[in-house]
Amino acid sequence: MARAALERARELGAEHADFRCERIREQVIRLRDGQLDGVNESSEAGISLRVVHEGTWGFAAGVVQTPAAAARLAEQAVQVARVSRPVNTEPVVLAPEPSYGERQWVSAYEIDPFDVPDAEKIELLTRWSRRLLDADGVDHVDATLHAVKENKFYADTNGTVTTQQRVRVHPHLEAVSIDAEGVHGTPGAFESMRTLAPPAGRGWEYLVGGAAGEGAWDWDRELAELPDLLAQKLAAPSVEPGTYDLVIDPSNLWLTIHESVGHATELDRALGYEAAYAGTSFATLDQLGSLRYGSAAMNVTGDRVVTHGLATVGFDDEGVQAQRWDIVKDGVLVGYQLDRRIAQLKGLHGGRSNGCAFADSPGHVPIQRMANVSLQAAPDGPTTEELIGRVKRGLYIVGDKSWSIDMQRYNFQFTGQRAYLIVDGRLAGQVRDFAYQATTTDFWGALEAVGGPGTYVLGGAFNCGKGQPGQVAPVSHGCPSALFRGVRILNTVQEAGR
Repeated sequence: MARAALERARELGAEHADFRCERIREQVIRLRDGQLDGVNESSEAGISLRVVHEGTWGFAAGVVQTPAAAARLAEQAVQVARVSRPVNTEPVVLAPEPSYGERQWVSAYEIDPFDVPDAEKIELLTRWSRRLLDADGVDHVDATLHAVKENKFYADTNGTVTTQQRVRVHPHLEAVSIDAEGVHGTPGAFESMRTLAPPAGRGWEYLVGGAAGEGAWDWDRELAELPDLLAQKLAAPSVEPGTYDLVIDPSNLWLTIHESVGHATELDRALGYEAAYAGTSFATLDQLGSLRYGSAAMNVTGDRVVTHGLATVGFDDEGVQAQRWDIVKDGVLVGYQLDRRIAQLKGLHGGRSNGCAFADSPGHVPIQRMANVSLQAAPDGPTTEELIGRVKRGLYIVGDKSWSIDMQRYNFQFTGQRAYLIVDGRLAGQVRDFAYQATTTDFWGALEAVGGPGTYVLGGAFNCGKGQPGQVAPVSHGCPSALFRGVRILNTVQEAGR
């Protein structure tokens, strides 16, 4: 199919063509209060061809997988380019990339979750749910397992041919406690708390351990602690608004990185090409090398290579080999996320893409997507406890929850699963109804210290949205615990006028 499509594209005068054949399998298992609520499984398969013809993009996709159908896609893609040519004001030229020949790559996992019987998955989620429901004060429990297996074949006119397979899983449980009698306030008030295990580029071993008993999250510890933590949250006082020093756990900070750094440093967004879906960026190209993004403690990298990363691949959807590069160095903006067209257009990264093209299905054209964007730990940095010990009056924030950020990725506020008051270097119980608010540069400028490697955790999400029509991509964000000075804390109940 690839040969037929690429040869036909060449015959029709295409300067470049790339072919994809994909199969994406997805499963979501949901339980409500220990009872099965649903098992949804889907599989998507198809082929697509993208061309550059007379400096203009063309694209076509289909589900019939034969050489003849692939050749017809080439004809359709070239026709799209011909129709689009009169309105194209910027000829498409792709940054050069070596030919890699035939290559294979498989993500780092041990047990394919789709090889595990559904009954076994449901039994484990049921057991975990019952464990939480049997605890005092837990009234409801939702449990979910989301698994994806992605197979992708790619070939282009440059001679690169890749076959890749990625597996990722996201198990999580959320417990709810209801104050039916109003012991801690309004009758019927409730609080919830979710497990902190991040989604990961792992397999079933993330839930149960692999052959050597390794690779699993510490579910036993987290499920044992969750009911008491939830009870503390329900009984906690409402936060006093004001200015606080913050120690932010990686389980919360990854999302702030995603929204205020990850999206802001996608160069298509910074150039204004991506504006219809969640805006552009304040970190414009004219500020490269000069924008003081944060303090000198801020060092952020992009990568498509970290083990178990959700955006980790061997090669992207333009045949570019996965890499690692600097985005913010010593607090200064020094790099962006690039695909081949943008890299060539602006001459960045040595005129080479850093591998950020991705399409979430065979029916979608590849667009510039986020890499694993991560805040680096200090090699000899402090522990989380040592960071807390530096704070006289502050909050320690754990777990992600709701968030809001403007279209420029500049003004934001974030909440969390839980927050602890810090008094004279010690935790002094939970508070609730909190959100931290800042501008991106003020917030990262307030970064005083990052923790050491022992505090570093790779967080992330399956569902980063971008593009029109919309596409969804998985992405990870690693970070250590971090200390921020003088950040504004809102009381969300007061802000809502209640």
